Amino acid sequence: MQPPSPATPEIAPSHPVQPDERHHPITAGGFVKAGPIVFEDASEKAGLTRWTHKMGTPAKDLIVETKGSGVGLIDYDNDGWLDIYIVNGSTVDALTGKAAPPHAALFHNNHDGTFTDVAGKAGVANDRWGTGVAIADYDNDGWADIFVSNVGKNRLYHNNHDGTFTDVAEKAGVTLGNWSSSATWGDFDGDGRLDLFVAGYLHWDWNNLPKTGADAAANAFCTFRGEQVACGPRGLKGEPDHLFHNNGDGTFTDVSEKAGVADKPGYYGLGALFVDINNDGRPDLLVGNDSTPNYLYLNKGDGAFEDVSYASGFALNSAGRETASMGIAVGDYENSGMLAVFNTTFSDDYKPFYRNEGDGNFTDISDQLGIAEVSVPFLSWGDAFIDYDNDGWRDLLMADGHVYPQADKYNWGTSWAERPMLFRNVDGKKFEPVAAVEGTGLAAVVAGRGMAVGDLFNDGKLDAVINVMDGHPVLLRNVNPDKNHWLELKLVGGPKSPRDAVGATIYIIANGMKQRGDVLSGGSYLSSNDPRPHFGLGAATTVEAIEVHWPSGKVEKFTVPGVDRIVTLTEGTGK
Repeated sequence: MQPPSPATPEIAPSHPVQPDERHHPITAGGFVKAGPIVFEDASEKAGLTRWTHKMGTPAKDLIVETKGSGVGLIDYDNDGWLDIYIVNGSTVDALTGKAAPPHAALFHNNHDGTFTDVAGKAGVANDRWGTGVAIADYDNDGWADIFVSNVGKNRLYHNNHDGTFTDVAEKAGVTLGNWSSSATWGDFDGDGRLDLFVAGYLHWDWNNLPKTGADAAANAFCTFRGEQVACGPRGLKGEPDHLFHNNGDGTFTDVSEKAGVADKPGYYGLGALFVDINNDGRPDLLVGNDSTPNYLYLNKGDGAFEDVSYASGFALNSAGRETASMGIAVGDYENSGMLAVFNTTFSDDYKPFYRNEGDGNFTDISDQLGIAEVSVPFLSWGDAFIDYDNDGWRDLLMADGHVYPQADKYNWGTSWAERPMLFRNVDGKKFEPVAAVEGTGLAAVVAGRGMAVGDLFNDGKLDAVINVMDGHPVLLRNVNPDKNHWLELKLVGGPKSPRDAVGATIYIIANGMKQRGDVLSGGSYLSSNDPRPHFGLGAATTVEAIEVHWPSGKVEKFTVPGVDRIVTLTEGTGK
């Protein structure tokens, strides 16, 4: 969260308050009565409303009660349909044994539009203070595993291939023990095994909590616009980041210092993603930090990274200011072969969109794209590039919600519960806000946090699941009326690549354009998306070419028998 800067404490709103015609804050209003319906709120119909997220008390007096939890999309039983893992938080009463702990959910996909929570049976309930989730097949056995970050010891749930999991975090050496936030998997050293990066947020001491009022000298940032709110993060000690090397025997070694990604300044890490940002075939590392500069580490190929955060332009926004970075989304919005980066931030600040200029250099062009001003009132978290209408141009979706319940009490021009925002990509030149039609998914006003996107119904349309603070998850089912074609690819790596092909980059040529897709684990905010790259094809009924750059370095060309289908590509079977 982003308190006022030390130079201008407790300032008035930095933007004009924008109520809608019914005098609602624009974050909880601005709906239209009619128009194209992109998302249906299918939460209740799908069975997700039987589960509730819980984190702290409604007053949110502590920062640890405000950050929410993530969502991971996983085909845990290898039936070809995505299931949904949703992380839960906890309460002080649960941690002290005075109340039963809230449990995470593993919603099994029933293939009929409904889901059944099997977390207890599967052994993944995580009765700890949960934050993030990252999905990947870390031991290359062909079955996806689940890493869960916590405030406290983390968990690594190994898939037993029979619908159950075993927590092997202690044996693996990845428990840590304080406040871990986002996690991401990637093979940073090219040995064919996925390594794990875990961002640290605050060093949290339940016996020495941040205080407001007269005792708050060491925690100066306990007010927002003159009102008393939860303290932090500025004035509180940051928690280091950790990079764990996969030893190939079920254990990991902490190589953070050696690799140069240990976060010596103690920044407040919230977003993290392994992705090849400079197109050299090696996964680089992005870290979004709260109220402190972001990190961009370029992979040097020798087991270490080069910190180019400031030189690249990613550390700060276009005004030269640090932001309260939450989620990280990457996507080739121009179909240029280069991945742009979009970061969600606090309210009273625009959301920076970093255009990739090549060679690890970025320019913040949020204003030129039409995203900056409209995003200022929103406090945003989960984010993703998502071609919702399958026209071949990657659009942008984000989940929103405030950290201060006081937002509903004062005329700040924002609100505790907020609607999600969808921007349509116009030929890679502009992003236009998509109107929220009353009664549809885009009009769902919730305290959103983590969000994951994927094709939950295997119909070629990308859906989204949002984890809601102290509420039910929201399933945004894509019902956009377009008739465009599509293709999704499930990649299987060979012996020198991770089995689930995390780190692979795919280029396809269709409909007069060349698109890029990447197999990633992590990203958004505390979340993990569908691992199958999705391509909207517009009116095209054929795909002219497919080229896969595998993590091993092997490059292969493939053909597919048609469009509007999910195709498996296995390393070593192409040309």
